[in-house]
Amino acid sequence: MIEQEMTQILKLYDLLVEFFVNYSFQLIGAIAVFIIGLYAAKKSAQLLLKFCAKHNLDITLANFLSNILKFTVMIMVSIICLGKLGISVTPFVAAIGAASLGAGLAFQGLLSNYGAGLTIVITRPFVIGNTITVQGITGVVKDIALGATYLTNEEEEIITIPNRFITGEVLHNSQENKLIETVIGVSYDTDLDHAIAQINQALSDISGLAERKPQIGVSEFADSSINIGIRFWAPTIQYFHIRYEANLAIYKALKQANITIPFPQREVRMISNES
Repeated sequence: MIEQEMTQILKLYDLLVEFFVNYSFQLIGAIAVFIIGLYAAKKSAQLLLKFCAKHNLDITLANFLSNILKFTVMIMVSIICLGKLGISVTPFVAAIGAASLGAGLAFQGLLSNYGAGLTIVITRPFVIGNTITVQGITGVVKDIALGATYLTNEEEEIITIPNRFITGEVLHNSQENKLIETVIGVSYDTDLDHAIAQINQALSDISGLAERKPQIGVSEFADSSINIGIRFWAPTIQYFHIRYEANLAIYKALKQANITIPFPQREVRMISNES
């Protein structure tokens, strides 16, 4: 029993010696090529990042391109190393192709998000800090990744939108501000110029409004009132705060100026039947 084990150990030893005698130079060469390849991949990725930064290219796109370059160099180095060891790379290439096809079908949604993210980074329809509205969702752009875009709002919620739902859709970009619209009715005997001036003054006293001039004018002639339309802009992260403050300020200003804000009235006549 012991002799058989010794015989097997000797055979294994002979195989190892034979392998190192025949392939030692190839193995050393493969290791050297792999180490040099690692350095070359890292260095080339760093150089590409510096080049992109020098030309003010978007950081997300720069990182994506550098990672692609690093991955490509590593694949080429691996193929060279396998060739040094005398291993045919043809089956590996076929296996990688089949695996890539399967992965592409399995992760179709994920890949479409990355493709859409690359489109966003290249075309730059919005940047970090802009206020965008897409598919009924509004928020300030907090971050742009290749897979998704992250928004935030006044409630400090983080809204994640997969990029495939952004490209190809109608996109509203209002920079850092958001439009506030409201309507208030005044009686028909009101001096409209005076009422509009009071509303303007009330809005001018509110801090935080955008520098853009408010738009105030007659919106419609309703049954019980003349409706004055009011449009002004506020930072998105203070949208509701400023809207509520503005509504209260407008109401107080009109009341202080003795301008009547009518409520709907209806006249009902009773007709009696006489015998």
